[in-house]
Amino acid sequence: MNQPLLSAKNITRRFGGLTAIDNVSIDLHRGAVHSVIGTNGAGKSTLVSILSGELPPNEGKIFLKQKEVTDWPQPKRARAGMGRSYQRTTIFPTLTVHENCRLAAQANHQHFWSWTSSASHCKHSNEAADQALQLTGLSDYADRIAGLLSHGGKRQLEIAMGLATHPEVLLLDEPLAGMGSEETDRMLGLLDSLKHDHAILLVEHDMDAVFRISDEITVMVNGAVIAHGTPEAIRNDPQVQTAYLGEEE
Repeated sequence: MNQPLLSAKNITRRFGGLTAIDNVSIDLHRGAVHSVIGTNGAGKSTLVSILSGELPPNEGKIFLKQKEVTDWPQPKRARAGMGRSYQRTTIFPTLTVHENCRLAAQANHQHFWSWTSSASHCKHSNEAADQALQLTGLSDYADRIAGLLSHGGKRQLEIAMGLATHPEVLLLDEPLAGMGSEETDRMLGLLDSLKHDHAILLVEHDMDAVFRISDEITVMVNGAVIAHGTPEAIRNDPQVQTAYLGEEE
């Protein structure tokens, strides 16, 4: 397998006396969807926050494209090729779909603007927004007010905003939450099309979707990894069935 685009080694994070992440290691490879599953409180979202640079680890190291980024803040990691989405939708609802993507691109490609030229005319940002909308199938909605999109459309827009920054690694925290079956199918199709050029970390509770889309699965319980492997191996792991999957029945 190729070198991981993102690699976390022996990550531990404590909050006072609580160990939220306990010696976790994970590798993300281009061309693969790597899902992280676990019950509520397992540490999944905390792990995403550490990988993205929102939270520092107490122990361990993080490497992005073989360069250590453990001490890098989130904006620097984003400019180096990392994008993420959140559990709650984080779009600008009163702006158009295209404007949302353009602003995301501008944030990742900052320079001083001329007093006589509008930032909205930035060729680089507009081209990045157009490309992101095309990749996510939102080009026909470019002029629609973002707040008027369906729930699934808003989640697609979040991913488009991330893609406008030209990431190589995508960290997606429950992108399927609240979706119906048709919207879920569209999102899974999008992730499948994106994985060829990206390394994707997916945190998700929809087990049917996880087993459909994942190339690798890591299972967490109480901040620690209890299993890692292919979807088939995870489905048949007795420890996983007892600790997690069995609770979903």
